[in-house]
Amino acid sequence: MESDRISQAIERIEAAANRISAAGGKLSVSATGDNELAAKHEALRHEVSQTLSKLDELIEGFEQ
Repeated sequence: MESDRISQAIERIEAAANRISAAGGKLSVSATGDNELAAKHEALRHEVSQTLSKLDELIEGFEQ
């Protein structure tokens, strides 16, 4: 039961990460014309990536 909840949580996190990645690929400096916005976007992507990595580590710890 607990492992099912963890598996479902992992699947939701991975789906969200994929949606973020797909949406991020659509953003370009030429489309926005704003280098500052693009830099902020990249910083946010990096932060989200680090957070997802930490979540993966926590989930793996619970599974063991």
